[in-house]
Amino acid sequence: MFWASSIAAGICLCLCIYLLLRPGMTPSSLQTGSSFSLMVRLVWPWVDKLAEVIAPFLSWKFRLKIEKELCFSGLGQKFSYKHIAAFQLLSCLVAFLLVLLLAVVLLGASFDLAVLISLLAGMLCSWLPRHQIRILANKRQRLILKAFPFMLDMTTLCVESGLNLQGALIQAARLSPEGPLRQELRHALNDMRAGMPRLDALRNMSDRTGVQELKQWVSAMAQADSLGMGLGPILRAQSDQRRSERFLRAEKLAIEAPVKMLFPLVLCIFPCTFIVLAFPIGMKLLNSGLA
Repeated sequence: MFWASSIAAGICLCLCIYLLLRPGMTPSSLQTGSSFSLMVRLVWPWVDKLAEVIAPFLSWKFRLKIEKELCFSGLGQKFSYKHIAAFQLLSCLVAFLLVLLLAVVLLGASFDLAVLISLLAGMLCSWLPRHQIRILANKRQRLILKAFPFMLDMTTLCVESGLNLQGALIQAARLSPEGPLRQELRHALNDMRAGMPRLDALRNMSDRTGVQELKQWVSAMAQADSLGMGLGPILRAQSDQRRSERFLRAEKLAIEAPVKMLFPLVLCIFPCTFIVLAFPIGMKLLNSGLA
């Protein structure tokens, strides 16, 4: 019975190792490209298999929220909601097991305390993928806002030169610097060439970016189109307004900079300054006391 149980345990262990390593042996469905980090490419087979398992258990509210965040960050064509959920679950499990092993084996903590710390670490690591998506979305929106006034200037110049709005947008997409706004504008122009109405393509572009300024510009274009107004003055006013808003944002960041520097100053620089100033005084008082 001992040898039979040992052989059965060995077979079970081999099967568990095979099941754990099997996703890495299958061809990966991840799109090839340099935009993916090495860590994502390494864990992607397990993420892909885990996503298929947990997809039926995800709520529609969670799916819509994740898809919206992915769309804002520009990752909607690369990942889906189930992959992000799989990343979160995998990060939680790996962090839980590693912290539990570290706390019990190396630090010698009690099992209850180790489980509590591991749960906190797992919850923190499960929050990191969503946080990274939000960081990418905010960065992308800042780049769009930075390039938006130049795109408006090019569109205004082309419209005032005699082109229609679609032709002006084509020239703006051709002459604008490379970035997310240029990519979204090209996407909207491709939708127009495919037969989508111009305003619907622009509305979809503003919805994909989540930038409020783009939505206001599209609303102004729709109002001008419905009322038969000239596009040149409206575009010129939009361009001036966006430039003034960009200046106000820069001014706000400049005002916030001293407040943000206060904590590092108090924590790092002021103690060193006090030590340098107080050391000679302390030495003099010490020497006078000894004398």
